[in-house]
Amino acid sequence: MRSQARLCGMALGAGRVTIGVVALVRPDLMARAWVGAAQAAGPAGVVLGRAAGGRDIALGVGALLASSRRNSRGLLGWTVAGSFCDAVDVAATVASWRDLPPRGRYAVAGAASSGVLLGALTIVLARRG
Repeated sequence: MRSQARLCGMALGAGRVTIGVVALVRPDLMARAWVGAAQAAGPAGVVLGRAAGGRDIALGVGALLASSRRNSRGLLGWTVAGSFCDAVDVAATVASWRDLPPRGRYAVAGAASSGVLLGALTIVLARRG
């Protein structure tokens, strides 16, 4: 595995785990950008935040383990899965754009789009060797 692919995989993994842990501890913070402060404080916001947090922890740990083991095939799998989730987040945000908090929709769309782009870079680098 190329060092650039490994570095991208580690960055993706560490970022996902960090976001996931924050979402488990403070699910309202994760949900607030997407659904607004009032909804995020309620049970639905807490469930949304924790569910997204668990997903990101699992994807992040997978990418970290594959990167640390220099497993290109494993990194490809975890990165494709994470990029797919990020792309769905972007699509869901765009589909409900007008109904979401103005600043939050830009934050979620930007963060998820960044995940897709870094994932694509990682996939290209991992496939090279």
